Amino acid sequence: MISKVCIVGCGAIGGWIGAGLARAGCQISVFARGATLAALQSNGLRIGAERHAVTACADAAALGVQDLVVVSVKAPALQEVVRKIGPLIGPKSVVLTAMNGVPWWFFQGFGGALAGTQLQAVDASGEIAAAIPAANVIGCVVHASCSVDAPGVIHHHFGNGLILGEPSGVVSERVQALAALLTQAGFAASVSPQVQKDVWYKLWGNMTVNPISALTGATTDLILGDELVRNFVSAVMLEAKEIGNRIGIPIEQQPSDRHQVTLKLGAFKTSMLQDVEAGKAIELDALVTVVKELGTLTGVPTPFTDALLGLSRLQARVRGLY
Repeated sequence: MISKVCIVGCGAIGGWIGAGLARAGCQISVFARGATLAALQSNGLRIGAERHAVTACADAAALGVQDLVVVSVKAPALQEVVRKIGPLIGPKSVVLTAMNGVPWWFFQGFGGALAGTQLQAVDASGEIAAAIPAANVIGCVVHASCSVDAPGVIHHHFGNGLILGEPSGVVSERVQALAALLTQAGFAASVSPQVQKDVWYKLWGNMTVNPISALTGATTDLILGDELVRNFVSAVMLEAKEIGNRIGIPIEQQPSDRHQVTLKLGAFKTSMLQDVEAGKAIELDALVTVVKELGTLTGVPTPFTDALLGLSRLQARVRGLY
C-alpha cells in the first residue's frame, strides 16, 4: 500500500507527478530548498487550476521513511541530492526515477556481457548506486512535456505517459501496484518487461535535439526543418542505433521515422533549452557523454556523437552551465 509519497525534485515533471498522486489521495511531501521550498510552504503545489497542500521541508530526517520516493531532479544535481535523502528510503521504500537520459542503474539485471557495469558518465564514484540500491529502484520513462511557470507552479503542455519497469525486468507485484496507483492518479501508466529498452528509445530521440536546441536556441520544428541539421541528427542517431544493437536493444525504426514522430509535436522547447534559458546546469552527461562511453564499451565509433558532445560541452562551459 502506497500512501506516503515524497517528491525529490519538484520541478516540471516531479511537480506534475506529485500533483497527480495528491489527486489520488496520497500524502505528499516534498524535499526542497530555496524558492521552491518557500513557495510550496506558502502556496502549496499548483498545476492549472488545482492547488494541493503538501509538506515541504529541507530536512529529509524530518519527513522520515516513505512508501514511495519520486526522484525527478536534473542529472547534474543527483550526486549532491543523494547525500541528503537517505532518511527517506527504508528497506521497502520504492524509489521511482523519473529522469532524462541513461540512469546509473542501467546495467543492473541487463546488458549481457556489460551487466553490472558502472557507467562513469553518470556515476563515476559509485556514490549514487550506494545511496539508492538497485533493489529499491523502479525505472520510469516519462512521455510528457511540462514546464515551471514559477516555483511550485507547474504547467502541463502535452503527453501523459509513464512507462515503469524493474531494472531486473521482473514484472513484480510492486511495479504493478504502482502502475495501478498512477493510473488512478490520471496518468497513462504501463509496465515494461525491460524498461532499459524504453529508456534507450526515448534517448534515441532526445540525445540530439536537446543539445542542438541548447546550442542554437531553436525549437524542435526548426531543428528538423533544416536539411543539413536533420542529416547531422540522423548520423548521430545511427551511431546510437548500432550501440543499441550491441547491448540488446535493437531499434527497428530509421531516424527519418523518429523525425516524423517529433515533428508531429509541433514547435516546442526541449527541457535542455529551458535549462539554458533559466541559467541551470544541463544534463549533457546523461544524454550524450554516456553514449560516447557506451560506444567505447561496445566498439562502435562515434565521430558524430563526439562532435555534438564537444560543441555542446564547450558552449555550456562558456556559459557556466557544465
